[in-house]
Amino acid sequence: MTRTVDDVHREIGEEVDGRADALWDVALRLHADPEYAFAEHRAAALLSGELERAGFEVERGVAGMPTAFTARSGGHRPAVALLLEYDALPGLGHACGHNLIAAAGLGAALVLRAVPGATGAGSVLAVGTPAEEGGGGKAAEVETGVFDEVDAALMFHPGVHDWARAPLTAQVQYRVAFHGRAAHPTGSPTEGIDALAALVELFNVLAVLGRRLPEGSHVQGIVTHGGTATNIVPEYAEGLFGLRAATTGALEDLTDRLRVCADGVARATGTTAEVERATVRYEHFRDSAVLSERFAAHLSRSGIALTPPAPGVYLGSSDIGNVSTRVPAIHPFVAVMGADGSDHTPEFAAAAASPRAREVLVAATRALACTAADVLLRPEVRQEAWARHREERGG
Repeated sequence: MTRTVDDVHREIGEEVDGRADALWDVALRLHADPEYAFAEHRAAALLSGELERAGFEVERGVAGMPTAFTARSGGHRPAVALLLEYDALPGLGHACGHNLIAAAGLGAALVLRAVPGATGAGSVLAVGTPAEEGGGGKAAEVETGVFDEVDAALMFHPGVHDWARAPLTAQVQYRVAFHGRAAHPTGSPTEGIDALAALVELFNVLAVLGRRLPEGSHVQGIVTHGGTATNIVPEYAEGLFGLRAATTGALEDLTDRLRVCADGVARATGTTAEVERATVRYEHFRDSAVLSERFAAHLSRSGIALTPPAPGVYLGSSDIGNVSTRVPAIHPFVAVMGADGSDHTPEFAAAAASPRAREVLVAATRALACTAADVLLRPEVRQEAWARHREERGG
C-alpha cells in the first residue's frame, strides 16, 4: 500500500502525542533554569544532547558562538531548518517563552527523523540560535552560511495573539557621543562646552522628528553617561538609541536621519559628535505566506485558529528577519495567555509554564513537523515558496 503525505501527517501527530510528556519536561527544565544571551550553556547542552542521542550529526560552537549548534539528519536537499531559541530575559526568566520555542523545534526535528518517509530523500537541520533577545545569534549564523543550503526555516513564537504572520520590524541600536570642554560652571562658564546640553538637545530634535516619521518607525533613547559632577561642565556625554522601522530600507533612512541630527546639534553647540552602531542589525521579517498558510492549516486541526495580524500593530523585532532575507521562513504567534497580557512580563513567564502552554507546545510541534514534511515531500510547495520569496526580494 502506498503511503501518502496525509498518512505521514497522521503518523507525525501520533508520534508527537507519544512524545508530549518528554517535550514538556524539556520545556519545564529550560524554564526553571534561565540563561542569558551567549551564556545558554546548559540549554544548548540539553537540546543538542537530545538530538545527538537520537542520531543527529551535531556540530557545536557554530558561527564562533559557544552556545550555538546545528544538528543534521540526512545529507541532501531539499532541507528544512527548525529554529530553536533558548535565551531568557535578565530578571524575568523565560518571559518571552523561548523554552517553548526550543522544545517545539526539538520535538519537530525528533519526530521527522522517527516517522518513516517523513523527510523523503531530504534532510532536517535543527539550528540552535542563541541570543535572540540581544546579540543576534541568527544574524551571525546567516553570515557564516548556516542557511545557505536550506529550503525553509520554521519556528513558532508563543504570544498573546493567534497570528499567522509576525509583524516584526527592523531594529538596530546606535551609540551617540558628544565631546565638549570641561570648565567650572561658575568661575569660568564661558570656557566650557557642555556635551550633556548637546545630548539633551539631540533628544529634543529627535522628539520633533518622531512626529514626522512613517508608521512603524521610532527612536527610543537613554542617557548612558551625563557627566561626573555638578560643578564641572560635562566634557563628554553619551546616549544609546534604539531605532526601529517597518522595513530595513526605512531603518536605513532613519539611521541617516539620526546622523544628520547629531551632526547638526554638534555644529550648533560647538561640540563634536560620534555616531556608531552598537548592536547587530535585525532585518524586518519577510513572511513566507505559502508556508505560514500551511502551518495555520495544520494548527487548526488542534483547534487553534490563526488570523492575520491586526493592521498597524508591530510586535517588536527579531533576528529571524535576517534568516527570512535568505530563505522562505515562518514565525507565527500562538497565544499562551489572553490578549490583555504582554510578553516580557512576570505574568508571561508564568504563562510559559502553564497548562495552556503545554497544549500550545504539542499543537505547534505537530504543525511545525507537518509543515516541514510538506516542504520535503511536495516539490510544488518548495517551488512556490521559493518563487514567492524571490519575487518579493526582487529576483
